[in-house]
Amino acid sequence: MIEYTIRPFASAAAIRHVGEGLLTRTLPKPEWTHEAHLAACTWLLLERPEIHPESELPAIIRAYNVAVGGVNDDTQGYHETLTQLYIRGVRRFLSEHASGDLLTAVNALLASPMAERSWPLAHYSREALFSVAARREWTEPDIAPI
Repeated sequence: MIEYTIRPFASAAAIRHVGEGLLTRTLPKPEWTHEAHLAACTWLLLERPEIHPESELPAIIRAYNVAVGGVNDDTQGYHETLTQLYIRGVRRFLSEHASGDLLTAVNALLASPMAERSWPLAHYSREALFSVAARREWTEPDIAPI
């Protein structure tokens, strides 16, 4: 398994840059990292209450992917189960670790077990998580509840 070093954010402005860039589809593709996904979700939940991530984030991510030259199909691009899983995870994290400070919340999240790239595999088998069905629509965990 590949080990990754989590890169914390240096400022709340850097987090807002990612979130706003996602919404406006102007974030450079190389900046759309694993950490950026988690930071954008946290930013939306903490600072953009008019956006309902569970229903709106799928279209936002799909549009962003296309804007930066990506494709959303059965093998690449948007993944519904991963998106909804991380929204649930970030919501739970924020409810258990309320700080009120965007930078503190994001960096604490990035330092948590939930930020590990293997976290979804605690709940899903590879076969279930990376299936076409899970990419297209929410799929319940087949290993452990969330």
